[in-house]
Parts: sequence; structure tokens; C-alpha cells
Amino acid sequence: MKTCKLCQTDFEVTDKDWQYYQKVDVPSPTLCPTCRAQRRLAWRNERKLYVSKSDLSGERLISIFSPDKPYKVYSTQEWWSDKYNPLDYGRDYDFDRPFFEQFNELMWAVPHMSLIGANNEDCDYCHLLANCKHCYMITESSNNEDCLYGYWLQKCLGCVDSSFSHESRYCYEIDNCYNCYNLKWSQDCTSCSDSYFLKDSIGCKNCFGCINLHQKQYYIFNKPHTKEEYEAFIRKIDFDSYKKLGHWLAEAKKFFLTQPHKYAHILNSENCFGDYIMDARYCEECYHAHDAEYCKYGEHVWRGSKNNMDVSTVGREAEWVYEAINTGISSFNVQFSVQNWTCSDMQYSYGSHNSSHSFGCVGLKRNEYCILNKQYSKEEYGGLRSRIVEQMKKNGEYGEFFPASISPFGYNETVAHEQYPLTKNEVAEQGFKWSDYEAPLPDVEKVISAEKLPDNSKDIPDDVLNWAIKCQVSGRPFRLTKEELKFYREHHIPIPRLHPDERHMERMKTRNPNRLWNRNCAKCNADIKTSYSPDRPEVVYCEQCYLKEVY
Repeated sequence: MKTCKLCQTDFEVTDKDWQYYQKVDVPSPTLCPTCRAQRRLAWRNERKLYVSKSDLSGERLISIFSPDKPYKVYSTQEWWSDKYNPLDYGRDYDFDRPFFEQFNELMWAVPHMSLIGANNEDCDYCHLLANCKHCYMITESSNNEDCLYGYWLQKCLGCVDSSFSHESRYCYEIDNCYNCYNLKWSQDCTSCSDSYFLKDSIGCKNCFGCINLHQKQYYIFNKPHTKEEYEAFIRKIDFDSYKKLGHWLAEAKKFFLTQPHKYAHILNSENCFGDYIMDARYCEECYHAHDAEYCKYGEHVWRGSKNNMDVSTVGREAEWVYEAINTGISSFNVQFSVQNWTCSDMQYSYGSHNSSHSFGCVGLKRNEYCILNKQYSKEEYGGLRSRIVEQMKKNGEYGEFFPASISPFGYNETVAHEQYPLTKNEVAEQGFKWSDYEAPLPDVEKVISAEKLPDNSKDIPDDVLNWAIKCQVSGRPFRLTKEELKFYREHHIPIPRLHPDERHMERMKTRNPNRLWNRNCAKCNADIKTSYSPDRPEVVYCEQCYLKEVY
């Protein structure tokens, strides 16, 4: 047992953990798993975008770096061009100064990509995106088309305000759904279509307010109806009405609390515990794991993620990655790093691609044997690296992830704030940073409070595209796009009253947190580890009792 030096919580280091640390040649952690994750996530801005200018060409661009920050920012195309050579910023290592201080200065000097993306068409306002077309404000997604305001979407078409969903079409406000069509306000569903307010259902069609149903049609709140009865019920519901929609959403949530919930969302997996796990083996305390093996303390470990520990968004055949975030595409043996793709034998690096055998570097592309972006021979590199590691061990730096105090982002701009919300004072007390930058207000004809919008979408004029709507929760103004308004009208959906960021946060709140509690099955009283905390009102079953009840 060890005690976290930050929160003073005791945490366990098992024999298997020790073996892993020895394998990747790192000391055991000084922070508990939660504090380690919080520190990593404080380096990841996924959704805060700003209008800025390229420090190379001066052209307008959309960036994850707010204009008040000291970093050099290039467009993605400029960064990959021959106009930028990361070795031009190389410098000697100074053994009279701490490593993290020198690395921070290198971060200020080396240009950064404004947005991360590849092979996209008409997706200028998207970040962490690949192989997408005509998408707007979607993040960490690939192979999508005509999607708006999404997060972790894969192979989706025409989906809006959706997250963690795959191969789905024309859906709205869905989360953790697979192969669905025209599904709205639903969660944890597979192969469902033309339905509303579903949860934990498979193969359902024309259903409303149902949970734990399989291969059903024309069901309302888990009760069967004839086709005529169901269609008459749907006709009476005015989906264009914001107030009436809110009523039915509340009724569905109330009904769901009366039904059993499986202790975790784990499917087709062997010896795994955590939540939102599919097609995985031997993954411990992992959350959102898909096609992963032998991972521990992982979030978003996917597509061939193997033998990785303390990682966030690490996949696509990434192996032996430790204390890293956003690392993948055949990366191997990478530790204490951020956003490194197709890299191997790297430590303490940021934003590097197709590189290897480097330490403390920023923005490498197809380089090797570098320290602080300075090129060395293989022999020189090995000797200097060993001396630096020894100095870092004496200073208490080696084995620690980058401190949040030198993150390029304010805590309130990052995923850490989503999962571990803190006040501005708490952020300062815990050594994080806070961003006070406020983007200019949108240039519009008028601003209207969300409360003053007509209740029914049919009564909202086309002119709404020239307005800014004031969010009824945060007060932040936001605009509707032409494609967005068209979607709402075609699918009979009320105009949203919340800013896109608030809609995203509300959707994330419907997911279980990345944490486990000890609890007892409500049916057989067996001990279970679950992401449903004991004070929550859901009826939680162990897997055996849930299967007996539902199947």
C-alpha cells in the first residue's frame, strides 16, 4: 500500500503492477490512480476552439490554443510542410536546471498544430478527427459524414448531439449506441430504430420509453401494443414542443428507475472490470475499452490497445504505453508523453509523429535520437539520456507525468474539468492553471434568451439563424447553423435551449463515472464492483441476476 502525495488516499500497488514497472523501467507511482488520471487529462483540450491566426502565414485559423497563450501555432498543413523543421529549435540540456523547466521553454518555442486531423473534407471546426466529411463541432471521431456536435463517433451518418456511438444513422441525443437508425434520446442500445427514449435495448423498433427489451416492436414503457395503438400514441405527442418533450423525458427517467440495471456495461469480454467494455480481455479498471488486452487504469483503450497502463485515449495497436495520453497507431514503449503517433522508445515527448528513441522533445516528425529537439548519434543519445534520467530521479521528476502547471491549457479548458470539476480557487490550490480568456461574442442581429423562444419549433422563423440564443444554464450565447436547423425541422425536434458545451456536459452526466464502488446486488445480495455508487437510486443487479431477469 502507498499513500497518494496529493490527496493522501491509500492505494495498492500489486505484484503485477511491480512487474509492469520493471518491464518498462519506471519507478512506482507517487499518486493514486484518480490523481494520475486527473493530471493527465489536464493536458487535453478536446472541445474548446478559438479563432486565431497562424504564426507562420498570419492566416485565420481555428485552434485549440486561445490567442492569449504564448505558444506558436501553425495550421495542420503548415505544420506538416517543409517550412517547419523541429530540429531548428534544438538546444543543449542544462544540468543546473530542472528538466520540466527546460521542457516548458521548448514548448513555448516549437510550433504546434492548431487542430489535429487527417483526411477530412469540410470539417474546419473539428478536432481529433480523421476521414470525415461535412461535419461540424465533432471531436475524437473518424469515418463520419454530415454529423454535428458529436463526441467519439465512428462510421456515423447524419447524427447530431451524440456520443460514443458507432455505425448509426440519423440519430439524435444518443450515447453508447451501435448500429442504430432514427433513434432519439436513447442510451446503451444496439440495432434499434425508429424509437424514442430507449435504454439498454437490442433489436427494438417502434418503441417508446423502454428499457431492457430485446427484439421488440410497438412497446410503450415495456408494455406491448398493437401497431394502431402505438401509432395513435405517437401522433398525440408533439415532439416539436420543448415543454412536452421535457415531460416525456422525465417520465422515461422515472420509469427506468423502477427497472433493474446491470452492474456494468461489459459485453463479450474476459476477466475485465470497469465500465463500457466490449471485446476485451484482462482489462482492469478500464473505462470505454474496445478490442483491448492487458490494460489497467485506462480510459479509451481501443483497437488493439495492449499492455498499457495509466493511459487516456491510447489505441490502434499501441503497446507498452505508460502514463500517456492520446498515443497510438502502432506506437510502442512510450512513457510520460502527450499526443505521439507511430512513435517508439520515447519518453517525455509532446506532439510528435513517426519518430523514435527520443527524450524530452516537442513536435518531432520522422526524427530519432533527439533530446530537447537536438540531434545526437545513437551512442551520444544513450549516454546523455542516462545522465538526465539520473538527475531527474534525484530531483523527484523522473517517473512523474508532466506537471499540470506547465500544461498548455487552463484546467477549465480540459477533459479534467469535465470528469473532476473544480472551482477556480480549488484549481489554484491544487497547482493547476485556469483560463480567463473569453472569446468575442458572435456577430448577430440580436440576442434572445432561450426562455423567450417559442415553445414549438414550428413557430420559430428562419431568421433564427441570424440570432444568438442565450443558454438558459450558462448564459453563454450560441448560434444555430443552417444544417442544424434543417435537421431539427425534418426530425421534429425542439430548438435546443442549451449551449453545445452544456448539451455535451448533460450527456456526459448520463454516463456512469470512471470509478468503481463496492455494492450488493439488489436481487441476491452478492458483492459486486460497480460504477453505480451506493447512494444512487437505480436498482442494480449482478450479471447473473440481470440475465435471468432480462433474457
